[in-house]
Amino acid sequence: MNYIQTLRTAKDVVTPGMSACQGCGAELILRRVLQLAGQNTIVCVPPGCLGGSGVVGWDYQTGMEIPVHIPLLTNTASYLSGVSRMYQRKGRGDVNIVCVAGDGATADGGFQSLSGAAERNEKILYICYDNEGYMNTGFQRSSTTTLGSHTSTTPLGSVISGKEQQQKYLPLIMSMHNLSYCATASPSHMADMVAKIEKGLAWSKEGFAYIHMFSPCPTGWLYDIDQGIQIARKAVQSNFFPLWEMENRKYRMTYDNKKPISIADFVKDIGKFRDLSEQDLAAIQSMVDDRYEKLKKLSSEADCNE
Repeated sequence: MNYIQTLRTAKDVVTPGMSACQGCGAELILRRVLQLAGQNTIVCVPPGCLGGSGVVGWDYQTGMEIPVHIPLLTNTASYLSGVSRMYQRKGRGDVNIVCVAGDGATADGGFQSLSGAAERNEKILYICYDNEGYMNTGFQRSSTTTLGSHTSTTPLGSVISGKEQQQKYLPLIMSMHNLSYCATASPSHMADMVAKIEKGLAWSKEGFAYIHMFSPCPTGWLYDIDQGIQIARKAVQSNFFPLWEMENRKYRMTYDNKKPISIADFVKDIGKFRDLSEQDLAAIQSMVDDRYEKLKKLSSEADCNE
């Protein structure tokens, strides 16, 4: 069965109505992850775009048809560690234990508990939807925000002009925790994304699985709401967001980009990058090229799905 048929026949456990922003990349990711995980799933969503948008909701009202937990920003992975072990003690190892968290709750505030759960090899599938900032509270920068980005805490002005640091590349950091499965995925490459979610769910029955997903944000990134998939595709085509996986300690590229477009082409229609200098563009391009070469060297083969 191909991925289109898989998605056609799998039940969407996220209800149709919600208050997520139009064109939200995180909503699409949440729907696909939980559609593939199914109703035999416990999901944890920390405070963030999804935790506060009506997708999850408050006061015992949720936008999902499965049990949802809303932990603190800092303790999501440790919280789910306890949930996972409880179900194992009850002999319910068949239950999918899933986290869907933003980059703030993953790379920043929640990184200590995330790293600990990964090191202990807890039986969890952890999904990070990376929209490069704290979008739910006013578009503040996070450690995954790109150099030169305009955010509410890295404004454009005479003192600073956007974020002054390069982004933290979290998926490679997570792969170094001796995980059985680690991957990157993008909604622009749906067959690849579906395959990786299915692998992540399977591996989470044996230990910790991590998938880092590209999640463009029209509200915080300042682009038209119908352009999210195009921007996500350009992120992959420019090697800004390379697609790869590590399975059984072996790395491989799942999209081998032989003719990448430039970073300048990728960022040109995104408002948060509108004031990038030539020096900024060169620095980001250099970082992207260096990172891609490192990943190619780690990879045992280039086996492309799309």
